[in-house]
Amino acid sequence: MPEGPPEDQRELGYYFTLAQVGFEMVVPIGLGLIFDRYLWGWAPWGLIGGAVFGFVGGLTHLVLLTNRHDREDRSGKPRQGDAP
Repeated sequence: MPEGPPEDQRELGYYFTLAQVGFEMVVPIGLGLIFDRYLWGWAPWGLIGGAVFGFVGGLTHLVLLTNRHDREDRSGKPRQGDAP
């Protein structure tokens, strides 16, 4: 594991995007709990639905990000918008 912050801004952006995937998996669970407890009293279906939705959405986003990152590493070409 690197000891300092990443020097490459693109790499830092990649790490922030991975953190975003974690939030995408957790937020639907929290919303499901709120729906269960305070709004509609669906317990436990809001939690279960939020967990499934968060898992499927987060995993799909993670796979797409990983495939794009691997494709860029193999091609060696910068992404659109990157400075030469």
